[in-house]
Amino acid sequence: MDWTKIRRKKAAADKPAGVYTNLDDLIRIQFKARNFSFLPQQPVSSILSGRYASRLRGRGLNFEEIRRYLPGDDIRTMDWKVTARTRTPHVRVYTEEKDRAVVLIVDQRINMFFGTRDKVKSVTAAELAALGAWRAVDVGDRVGAVVFNDTEIVDVRPQRSQQTVMSILGTIVRMNHALQADTQAEPSPDRLNRALEKALQLVPHDALVVMISDYFGVDERTEQLTAQMAEHNDVLALLVHDPIRLQPAEQQVTVSDGSLQIEINFADKRVREKLA
Repeated sequence: MDWTKIRRKKAAADKPAGVYTNLDDLIRIQFKARNFSFLPQQPVSSILSGRYASRLRGRGLNFEEIRRYLPGDDIRTMDWKVTARTRTPHVRVYTEEKDRAVVLIVDQRINMFFGTRDKVKSVTAAELAALGAWRAVDVGDRVGAVVFNDTEIVDVRPQRSQQTVMSILGTIVRMNHALQADTQAEPSPDRLNRALEKALQLVPHDALVVMISDYFGVDERTEQLTAQMAEHNDVLALLVHDPIRLQPAEQQVTVSDGSLQIEINFADKRVREKLA
C-alpha cells in the first residue's frame, strides 16, 4: 500500500479547494501547459519558447560567422563594416541559444489570501506559476523561482528538469498551506522588494522573468528593481486581483477562510472607505 499517496490525499482533503492549492492539482496542470502562453494575443506560438517574433527578446543569439549576402537574408543582419571594406554585401550569421532561463517570482503573502470568486488570489498565483514552470520544461528551457511570503524568501536556481519543477511547486504548496486568516503576522509590504532583490542575484542575462503578485507594497524601489531587471531580461508582471477590490458590490457579502465565516456589509460607507 502506498502510504505517501494516502497522506497526500488526506492532506488535500483537509484544505478546502479554492482556499488552498495542493501538489496533485499543480502537477495535473502540466497537461494544460502544452499550448499555454502568458500573452495569447501576441503573434507567437510560445512566449516561453522564444522561437517566433514577439515584443519579447526570446532566446539569446550566438554569433556564428560572417558570410556573403544571399537573396532572402535579413538586411538587419548586414555587417556594414565588412561590406564597405570588401565592397561586397556581407551578413552576420547567428544561431539561437539552445535554451533559456525562466524565473518565476511568486507571491504567497497574507495579502494574497483573499478572494470572492472561485479561488483566493494565492491559489491563482500558485496555478499560474505551475503553468509557467511546466511550459518552460516542456519546450526545453531552464526554470527557477523566487517564492516568498511575509517571513520567508526561497530561491530555486534555474535548471531543466522536472525535479526542479517539483521543488518549486513543493515550496509554493508549503507556503500556501501556511496561510491563515487569523494569522498574527503583519502584512509585509517591503517583502516584495526583497524578493526582487533576491531575483536579481538569481537571474542571468536574456532570461524571462515572470512576476506573479497583487503588488501590495509596490513603490519607487519596486520600479527601480524591475527596470534594472528589464535591462538584460524580459519581464512580465502578472497582476492577480479580485474584482471586489476594484469595485465592491454594495451589498452584504459572506467572507470565509475555509473554516470560519463572517458577514461584511459593503453597503456601509465606512467599510467601503477602508477598502478604497
